[in-house]
Amino acid sequence: MTGSELKRKLHAGERVYATCVVSTSPVWPAMIAQTGVDFVFIDTEHIPMDRHQLSSMCQTFNALGLPPLVRIPACDPALANMAIDAGGRGVVSPYCESIDDVHILRGATKYRPLKGERLQQVLSGESPLEEPTKSYIAEMNQHNLCVVNIESVKAMDMLDDICAVPDVDALLIGPHDLSINMNIPEDYTNPKFTQAIARIIEAGRSAGIGVGYHYSFGIEQTQLWAEMGANLIVHSSDYFLTKQALTDDLRRLRTALGDADPLASNDGDDALVTI
Repeated sequence: MTGSELKRKLHAGERVYATCVVSTSPVWPAMIAQTGVDFVFIDTEHIPMDRHQLSSMCQTFNALGLPPLVRIPACDPALANMAIDAGGRGVVSPYCESIDDVHILRGATKYRPLKGERLQQVLSGESPLEEPTKSYIAEMNQHNLCVVNIESVKAMDMLDDICAVPDVDALLIGPHDLSINMNIPEDYTNPKFTQAIARIIEAGRSAGIGVGYHYSFGIEQTQLWAEMGANLIVHSSDYFLTKQALTDDLRRLRTALGDADPLASNDGDDALVTI
């Protein structure tokens, strides 16, 4: 799948599936490509990863037909442009809470390599692009996606304004941070949280853009939100899925062989729980 195909599916309301990839191992992309995912989500906000590693991952996943969406550490135009330069097909910025943030993502994903005053004139509508530059820019960025992270009450209050910004392709809900911002931390079955998810989905789908989430804590909520209309599904991560599978297998083996489970009293703390 190309970035433009991913973009088309999101706007058409078709479901697309991915997982968050945190491993930089060179053997990992080929394995991920065999799982049936449509694209990959690479998180550089919470995961230590340098530019060389990110570029290597993006280039490899692109070659395998899996467009990478890259979450950057902050909504900074330099970081957004670096993600695209690395081969990212979309940029996601954490805690998007202003229209200025959205325009930063627009500039990096839709108008590269424009910068400076000329870019600001285009983004504001003051001085639109003319031919032949208009066609040149459109062709250069045809596979790039602009994805806005919704992780706070403030962002929810701005949904209509965010969805009205040209070039936005999708809203990506951050359930963990959103639940904390709503003062119902990790209470994903709370009716208030379900109403919030429904509000975000309704706003995005009414505007003709994709809506989805990155969620790592079970299939049930993932399925529920998809049935509510979400179509950008980032299921768990290679980190969590590997840990879960190995933990379950070792527990079954120890039980079958009569050995004690060393994790029986473990409270399950995890340093990467927020990804």
